[in-house]
Amino acid sequence: MATPRDFMFMQQALGLAKKAAELGEVPVGAVVVLGGEVIGEGFNQPISSSDPSAHAEVMALRAAAQHQQNYRLPGATLYVTIEPCTMCFGTLVHARIARLVYGAAEPRAGVVASQLQLPEQRFFNHRVQVEGGVLQDEAGTLVREFFQKRR
Repeated sequence: MATPRDFMFMQQALGLAKKAAELGEVPVGAVVVLGGEVIGEGFNQPISSSDPSAHAEVMALRAAAQHQQNYRLPGATLYVTIEPCTMCFGTLVHARIARLVYGAAEPRAGVVASQLQLPEQRFFNHRVQVEGGVLQDEAGTLVREFFQKRR
């Protein structure tokens, strides 16, 4: 169940998503929180960085790992405005993220609930607790408006 703290950190992720949109990137933002402190943040930037892996989640996890000086982030929560893709979910598992909180579903490429339901698969060596739908209307509107302007 979402907490008031979840809404606060998702607001931060939404601010990062808006930054991505300003740069012409798909508006997705993410923050990594450990012990109530943001230890990493990121937003989509594959176009501007010429890096196909530069999704918001990956950028936030990279920053958090640097902050912690460890590629494992046990006990951390990742907040992201849109349901993660396969690459990003796999990265969460490798980082040992304890909890994922996401905003809007991604019906085509989201693999948490929309498609493959990867958190439910038993073959991973780490389980991620999931909370979806936090500020989903705001997150979904950002993406919809972004693509409407591009058409």
